[in-house]
Amino acid sequence: MRAAVEAHVRPGGPPLLSSNGVMRSQLRPLFDRVVIKELDPDRIRRSGLLVPAGSDEPPPQHGIVLAVGPGLDWWDHVGVRMPVKPGDHVVFPASAGTWVEVDEERLLVCRVGELLGVLEQLEQCPACGGRTLDPQESCPVCGREGSVASS
Repeated sequence: MRAAVEAHVRPGGPPLLSSNGVMRSQLRPLFDRVVIKELDPDRIRRSGLLVPAGSDEPPPQHGIVLAVGPGLDWWDHVGVRMPVKPGDHVVFPASAGTWVEVDEERLLVCRVGELLGVLEQLEQCPACGGRTLDPQESCPVCGREGSVASS
């Protein structure tokens, strides 16, 4: 019984409680696994077009990394580190990992190798360099579009 209580207590602090006074749980991934909270797919583009859900193959999904395991034991010997950290926005295939429910929240637990990539914000686009685009011009990398100046 004592071990069950200690599992819900933060080291050096009181137990984590939700707003309604119920003890909260946190899923700590093992080895090379990550815990991801899925983000709703953005089906509305900047232009205002609604992209319908379509094809037979589900599109890659987006999520935020909540927790990261320590990696595999041999990684330290060869200098490999986990390529993601909590807070990273990642893309993963629909077939990745296993979905679990923790405190009524649906989370994905998968191996780091199943992730397709990390979405990063570009400070300055490598293609257009943030310059003003001509009307009808668009950047293939960042997606910015030129605008027609109204007179």
